[in-house]
Amino acid sequence: MASTAAAAAARKAKPTPLVGSELAGKSNLTPRIHEKLKILQTKYADLNQRMSGDVSGLGREEMARLSKELSDAGMLVDPYSRLLQHYDELVELQQMIVSKDKSLHEMAQEEKKETLEAIAECEREIISKLLPRDTAEKANAILELRAGTGGDEASLFCGELTSMYQRFCQARGWKFNRMSFSEDGDRVREAVIEVSGHNVFGVLMFESGTHRVQRVPATEGQGRIHTSTVTVAVLPEAVDVHVEIKESDLRIECCRASGAGGQHVNTTDSAVRVTHIPTGISVENQQERSQIQNREKAMKILRARLYDMERQRLERERRASRNKLIGTGDRSEKIRTYNFAQNRVTDHRINFSLYDIEGMLNGSEPLQNIIDQLRIQHDLDELANLD
Repeated sequence: MASTAAAAAARKAKPTPLVGSELAGKSNLTPRIHEKLKILQTKYADLNQRMSGDVSGLGREEMARLSKELSDAGMLVDPYSRLLQHYDELVELQQMIVSKDKSLHEMAQEEKKETLEAIAECEREIISKLLPRDTAEKANAILELRAGTGGDEASLFCGELTSMYQRFCQARGWKFNRMSFSEDGDRVREAVIEVSGHNVFGVLMFESGTHRVQRVPATEGQGRIHTSTVTVAVLPEAVDVHVEIKESDLRIECCRASGAGGQHVNTTDSAVRVTHIPTGISVENQQERSQIQNREKAMKILRARLYDMERQRLERERRASRNKLIGTGDRSEKIRTYNFAQNRVTDHRINFSLYDIEGMLNGSEPLQNIIDQLRIQHDLDELANLD
């Protein structure tokens, strides 16, 4: 039921290991977290000893409670015990590296690399278990892109970003369903997309914000660089159990669809505008020819927006209670710059740059790399606020 090594480690009650300069500035576990984990080790050893002894006097509820405590503690004690073991191994390898035996020195250098990788993996596992994930991260997502400042150039870039996300989603096996799309050739003024798959919102949630492009437009005759923007919003898709919408709170209006599409759009009242009266949120959809289908799509978007509004409210309250300032969630911030002249993409939230715009807009490894870096920083920020 319990790890002998874990219990032994707890009984030793060693101080937090110091392994020289190898981990200086690299370890993500602060001394305070080490202290908490050592207390948990001791609790785990005590619980294991109690559960291994005579439990005949314990009632059913008490047994269930202790079993759960033991299981919960073990989820952290196991990787932490492995981490302490790797710390000890690193100390031994450092001593071998200074040996005059050349073969011993080379072998120790190689093993040190593997040990440092194992330490990093244990830390990542501990962090992931210390930080409870937002339940919304498992949800599908509503992806909204809108051309901002920059006129036609902003619309062109909006189309490129839409294609970037489509390629990214398709590579992960996610469904990319256009719910509402306003386009004119390569220019996209607005796109609302439903993305379905595993853990969609958890991956795309960091993309919300203002994306800025700096480049020379094709129509620019003097080679001047123009700056344009596209706003991206990623909302967790709500289901009926998440958001209750009263029919009496809705104002539903039908009107004739507009834009390209032939004679049909001008003669049929198929477009639907749904307004949620208490919040003033209004959603219009004319993508489908059927009024019923347009209403269903509009309701899905409205439900997602209301869910995100409530989720953000709860998140603000939670962060305020921990005296944490919110910055990166504000969609009005310029979160990322795409500089074509320098072949550079910079995410300003983490001051991280890479030099592969083509790969980025293809929705391939560079985009995943930035998302991974944002996740790491997000987890570190959350970790720093643990009591």
